[in-house]
Amino acid sequence: MLITVTEYNQNWPMKFQEESEKLKNILGDVAIKIHHIGSTAVPGLMAKPIIDIMPEVSSLEYLDSKTVAFEELGYEVMGELGIPGRRYFRKGGDNRTHQIHAFKSGDSNLLRHLVFRDYLIEHKDVAKEYADLKFDIAKRCNNDIEKYGDEKDPFVQFHEKRALEWYRNISQ
Repeated sequence: MLITVTEYNQNWPMKFQEESEKLKNILGDVAIKIHHIGSTAVPGLMAKPIIDIMPEVSSLEYLDSKTVAFEELGYEVMGELGIPGRRYFRKGGDNRTHQIHAFKSGDSNLLRHLVFRDYLIEHKDVAKEYADLKFDIAKRCNNDIEKYGDEKDPFVQFHEKRALEWYRNISQ
């Protein structure tokens, strides 16, 4: 997979919206909410131009029964792919355009993703540091997606903890 980190694209929210409408058609009332997450959901943040979508669903079993519909939209169905309770789908092969990370309502991963996104939106200095890190890693990882992920993981984990603390403080 070619790993390219690009400047923020004003079309990313629209691309999310277009794809989320297609997912709503598949999931119907089982989709409680469909969230735009990841770097493309943070205005101004450099990112790999892959739209990360997180459906919050009432039934993973129903979602699992829609495998053919996801495949018809061009998604590769990947199962949990290392995160218990997640359903992961990717679209575009080596030129990935979209990723879906679906969770059942109440799963702690929902909050983790949403709070990290919101933390980056509110903390522009952290978002800039994250962008610079991702750009640097992308330049030297030789398109090795595992190396790319492994090298940014300490930053993400550190700031996810800070984001959760921040969220708890503003929620009181």
